[in-house]
Parts: sequence; structure tokens; C-alpha cells
Amino acid sequence: MWAAEKKGFKAWLRLEKSLSEHSVEAYLGDIDKLTQFFAIQKTASPIEDIRLNDLQAFLKWIGSLGMTASSQSRIVSGIRSFFKYCIQENLVKQDPSVLLETPKLRRSLPDFLSIEEINRIVQAIDLSKPEGERNRAILETMYSCGLRVSELITLRLSSLYPDLGFIKVIGKGDKERLVPIGRIAIKFIGIYRDQVRVHADIKKGSEDILFLNRRGTGLSRQMIFILLKDLAREAGIKKTVSPHTFRHSFATHLVEGGADLRAVQEMLGHESITTTEIYTHLDRAYLRETLQKFHPAFQA
Repeated sequence: MWAAEKKGFKAWLRLEKSLSEHSVEAYLGDIDKLTQFFAIQKTASPIEDIRLNDLQAFLKWIGSLGMTASSQSRIVSGIRSFFKYCIQENLVKQDPSVLLETPKLRRSLPDFLSIEEINRIVQAIDLSKPEGERNRAILETMYSCGLRVSELITLRLSSLYPDLGFIKVIGKGDKERLVPIGRIAIKFIGIYRDQVRVHADIKKGSEDILFLNRRGTGLSRQMIFILLKDLAREAGIKKTVSPHTFRHSFATHLVEGGADLRAVQEMLGHESITTTEIYTHLDRAYLRETLQKFHPAFQA
């Protein structure tokens, strides 16, 4: 069902929107769910015949399957992108998803680490191992710059400007931004680059990638997740620690220190300031939690 439209949508996501393969597959999965719904309902229709009430019935169906509001919201985003493509390609005359309401989300506050917890994780790195200096540089870069894991593993030597105190990052949608980098991170990147990386047998195509694995190629997302999980366990940290935890910690510590929210937005590469505003809520929640935990008036 809609095979030609989905094939064109896939190409559009790759070429026009410059999305990663992971994101492309997620969007296509959303459309697959929609076509599955029509197949189950035995109401398969040409794409130009789809109306708002059809999409509302679909949302009701995935809700009945126990899908969370956040998952439903993501699927709605995929459907809207699909019909936006269809409009641009003149496959439909009207977009039935325009008035499709997204399920109300309960905004969860991201977990983050204290400065002391970050120090404990960094100190858990075994610098006697060949990858130790690399791992120290990775953690210092993540915390100094608040990078997404995809931005970290694609960071290039040619994108480092240590004399200026900046790095160039390729974010979502291949958007470039300049991010300040601290002196400590610059120091440990320099140690790794000049004392460890120079001895690596670098594979063709990876010459400009900063952080390499033992085979001389770039690191995977999974390797960074495993690295942080293992270090957190070694440090005795009970929280679930991921690359996003370091990103949240970077932003939280900036906001708690009084940083301008617009500056934090720019450094994180958020398209909308409302995404960054969650850190002001987190700051207030942290204060309230501290009061409830330690103030006598809350102990009764």
C-alpha cells in the first residue's frame, strides 16, 4: 500500500531533509503503522482520499494498543512530514494532518549528574589502558560542550579550533554550529591526539575523525553508551548514565550558574527556545526536592 509514495518519501527525507538513516527508518515505520491500520480496518484508500477523521481513528487505535503519549506524538510528527512531502509533490491537494492534535505530553525532567558525580566518573577511567587517554578526552569534550552522541562520534580534527576555544559541530539536519570548548577539554584532546592517536593504524576514510576505535575507524553510538555505563558502575553511580545525561548535566549546570537561556540554546543546537526552557523547570524542581529532603518544615 502506497509503495511508490513511501519510496519517494524515503528519498525526500534523505536528500531534502538530510536525516540520518536511523531517523529515516523511524519515519517510514510511522507510515507503515498507518497503512497497517487501514489494512486491519479493511479501509485501504488512495492517499488522496485520506481525511482528518481517518487519522483521528488511527490515533485512537494506537492509543488502544497501549502506546505512550510521547510515542503517539512522535508518530504524528512522522505523519505530518509524510503529508508535507505529498503536498510538495502534488500527490494530494489537501493535507489531512494539519488539524490532527498531538496527544498532551507530560513533560519529564531529564536526569542529570552533579559536578561531584561527573568527577567520580572521570576519575574511574583507567589511564594505564591504551584507550584511557581517548576516553578521558571524550568525557571532557562531552561535558565541556554538551554534544549529542552523534555530534561527538563525527567530530573531526579539521573542526577543532583550540587557539580560538571553539569546535565546529555538525548537528541535526546537517546544521553547523560553533560551540565553545573549555581549556581542560582542549588539554586532554591534545594529549590524546599527539600522544595516542598518532600511533593508530588509521583506516582509509577515517583520517579526519577525531575519536577512533582500536581498528582505526570512528566509534559507534553503542560504544559511547557502553563506555559511560561501565564507568558509572565503576564510580558507584546508581543513576542511568548515557551521553544525554552528560548533555543534560552541561545545560543544567549552566542554567544553575545563571547562564542566559538563549546562549544555552545556541550551544545545545536547539531549534526552539521552548526545548531549552526545560532546564529552568529542572532548576526549580531541584530546589523543591532539596527543600523537601533537608528542610525541617518538610519532614513532619
